[in-house]
Amino acid sequence: MIILGASGDLTERLLLPGIGSLITGGDEGDLRLLDGLTVIGSGRSEHGTEEWRGTVRSAFDGVQATGAVADAIVEATDYVRADPTSKDDWGALLERVHGDLVIYFALPPTVVIKVAQAIGDLDLPEHTVLALEKPFGDDAEGAAHLNAELVKLVPEERIHRVDHFLAQRAALAMLAMRFNNRLLEGTWSADHIERVEIVYDEKLGLEGRAGYYDHAGALKDMLQSHLLQVLAITACEAPLAVDAEHLRDSLATALAATRVWPHGKVFPNTDQPSRRGRYTAGSVGEKELPAYVDEPDVDPENGTETLAEIALEVATPRWAGVPFVLRSGKAIGDPRNEIRAQYRGVRLRPEGQTGSGQPEQLVLGFKPPRVEFRFTSGGGDMPFELEPVEVTGALPKSKVTEYGEVLRGVLGDDPTLSIRGDVAVQCWRIVQPVLDAWAAGDVPLDDYAAGSGGPESWSGSVSE
Repeated sequence: MIILGASGDLTERLLLPGIGSLITGGDEGDLRLLDGLTVIGSGRSEHGTEEWRGTVRSAFDGVQATGAVADAIVEATDYVRADPTSKDDWGALLERVHGDLVIYFALPPTVVIKVAQAIGDLDLPEHTVLALEKPFGDDAEGAAHLNAELVKLVPEERIHRVDHFLAQRAALAMLAMRFNNRLLEGTWSADHIERVEIVYDEKLGLEGRAGYYDHAGALKDMLQSHLLQVLAITACEAPLAVDAEHLRDSLATALAATRVWPHGKVFPNTDQPSRRGRYTAGSVGEKELPAYVDEPDVDPENGTETLAEIALEVATPRWAGVPFVLRSGKAIGDPRNEIRAQYRGVRLRPEGQTGSGQPEQLVLGFKPPRVEFRFTSGGGDMPFELEPVEVTGALPKSKVTEYGEVLRGVLGDDPTLSIRGDVAVQCWRIVQPVLDAWAAGDVPLDDYAAGSGGPESWSGSVSE
């Protein structure tokens, strides 16, 4: 495995611990995948071999990855300083390759295209696999261009577009629960569900990521990629099998039917199907945050949003007429991270019952991984008084991280949990009307204090 951009934060924080988690929590099949694995880090930065091995060892230690397999990977690993867009620099990389090859692009899409063009004429191993991080292009045209360059190198089934949200416990639980429980399977449609919210807020501010984030913003960073994949799992039809062909066909069909909400008002105080905001100075817990525009390397003229909400419709017989609200924001004081299905109320309640009878809600939480079911019951102090009841439970945990799941597929040549090329294009197509409306100034950029739940004008938002 050659990791391009290995000196970046993603490699040390996610990729290497993901490999380590396969050692710690994987099964015999995972250990076979790792048997004989050589990890070559590469980038423009200078790193000595021993320094790089220390980085790999430290990442393994962080997930308690020890033993013979871990030791062998650390001892075999090496770092090669190279410009991946230079055809000449690839000689030093490829001379270290024996057998099958995985090229992991921890690089921006514009650089990935240049690398693909640089290595197009090289004699790559017969079985070469490509793995790349989002964003997959900067718009639908860019995604299609990226796809065209990649398939010149390897077939589509050996291209892994990584979105680790497909390996989140909540997403996997949604996939399992929907099709394996009669109670849910029979009510999972517009006939019974009024609204679906997919929310991933966080307390963190910019955290030194201005170089990427100030040109992306919340919508491109989270909604266009991660949360649309979760929507697809939530809304798709049952696949014939959970495999690379049938599951990805189902997800693609759901996204092909997804469009910006066309049926009138979803959010209070606006007729637009989207909202955006940007944090000002404030405190999140005990941490003081400056205003986003005062963060290092931020250009206020970019008008970058740190909070985005959009309303979508999945225009299929199962879901037509149900708003799917996607939201993600930074510097939120009490963040929600969940998939929430709001059921419709019953048609008629018997007279003589008192109290609050609220419609059911099913919640699958990302952090911590959990399931909640909220419904109406009674029979407490007053025999006919209605009371809300909540049943909660933890989702099954895995010692294999989300990136470990991703790497299991990459190393095992199984793209089930990766994004197919046509889906990458569809996701840009879905959000383009929102981006156009923002560029035209049709949607204001509202302020909210760091540590709050969002702009005060967003009364009735999903944060409440």
